[in-house]
Amino acid sequence: MSIKISYKKGISEKTIKNYVLFANEEFKINGLNKLSLSKQSNQINRTIISNKSKKKDFITFNHSPDQKIILIKIKNNLSSTENEKIGANFYNFVKSNLLTNLTFFDNNIYETQNKNNIFIEEFLHGMQIKSYEFNKYKTKKEMIDTNIDIVFRKKIPTKIKSNRFTSLLEGTNFTKDLVSEPGNILHPDEYAKRILKLKKIGLKIKVYNKKELKKLGMGALLGVGQGSIRGSYLVTMEWNGNNSKNKPLAFVGKGVCFDTGGYSLKPAKFMEDMTYDMAGSAAVVGLMKTLALRKAKINAVGVVGLVENMVSGNAQRPGDIVKSYSGKTIEVLNTDAEGRLVLADALTFTEEKFKPRFIVDLATLTGAIIVSLGSEYAGLFSNDDKLSKQLIKAGEKVDEKLWRMPLHKNFDKLMNSKNADMQNINYVGGAGSTTAAQFLQRFIINKTPWAHLDIAGMAFSKYGGALNSGGATGYGVRLLNKLVEDYYE
Repeated sequence: MSIKISYKKGISEKTIKNYVLFANEEFKINGLNKLSLSKQSNQINRTIISNKSKKKDFITFNHSPDQKIILIKIKNNLSSTENEKIGANFYNFVKSNLLTNLTFFDNNIYETQNKNNIFIEEFLHGMQIKSYEFNKYKTKKEMIDTNIDIVFRKKIPTKIKSNRFTSLLEGTNFTKDLVSEPGNILHPDEYAKRILKLKKIGLKIKVYNKKELKKLGMGALLGVGQGSIRGSYLVTMEWNGNNSKNKPLAFVGKGVCFDTGGYSLKPAKFMEDMTYDMAGSAAVVGLMKTLALRKAKINAVGVVGLVENMVSGNAQRPGDIVKSYSGKTIEVLNTDAEGRLVLADALTFTEEKFKPRFIVDLATLTGAIIVSLGSEYAGLFSNDDKLSKQLIKAGEKVDEKLWRMPLHKNFDKLMNSKNADMQNINYVGGAGSTTAAQFLQRFIINKTPWAHLDIAGMAFSKYGGALNSGGATGYGVRLLNKLVEDYYE
């Protein structure tokens, strides 16, 4: 089901199919006196009273043979995320009842919400987020369009015309699309091409191919991708929304388009889910698209490493030693601990080339973080308390939660190698997510404020959540966009 929203000034109430009205916690409906529905207020109130004991959030009944009235109960003083969740729940109600034409009125919306002009956008944003479906490869599609008219008695408020929510929706859905694509379609070659198309919205994009990466000395990233017939790439996306020469904010993502585990082969069961091992990079791409579309007043750079971890006669072997972009050598004891190798080169490159104010990296890095936090929180590891607090607060506001995990020099000992500067896995056992983060920290050379988000439990959901249908969640886009909005614009 797709949702089409239009904002209109004036409408003939005779043409309305479904009136949608908001009621407050006391089931009082404001704004009826400005509608023809005021004549039916007694009927509406009787219906509300009869449904009070049922504690329903949504009530529907016939106003006439051709018109329905749908009531939505709204509590007072809700947060933005709670407004979005009501919208998401309402989407489920609309879908299950096959409601196709809905009309909201400004006098009811704003009087119910104490003239909160942003409420309806948050509500509709929740509906749109929840309505996402990836049905691109289904030959038979359920094509039902729900048309939503927001009717204003006077002029449409300027804030309503803002593209803030539209940009965020496009960026989030683009991330979901990328994560949802099968591995035979979205391999590194195709992924790089799709990112290049974002030039048209104002992003400056540079794709470094295998030859260029070899010249730069990115042996860690190239080692992961060497078993695939596809290319390996590092892609940079720059958004210059601030005319000053302020240092950019940097976001780095792991883009392993498919992960077999290499010679440290994964079990066959659920290996098909490894198409989402590039979700960290997809979040960075979706964020950069959002920032460009809404013309964010900041300078930002997104960097993603795109590879495919395959098994072949040319694939990396357990025991191989590679030299990273930083110059440090790594003994690859487990080829399935590949994401940290991709990020190692991307992090040092980003820090050296762009000299950012901070670096936030995102990766579906470890299964251990799922053991620790399940699918409720992403793991946060950081060398900076201020950045950590900002990320946690931003995550709480958009319901993309983070839990800070420890870093400590003693964990470094577990990553030391007898044959190279370090090894890529801790074989002593335990602290799998922390030792992975500790490994990454070694590639932040100049003490730049840095945070690593392990999103392995958050990027994909088989069952769906409050704001997401099952599948790709788009985790990270809303979180980082809120970080930028609240603290850096």
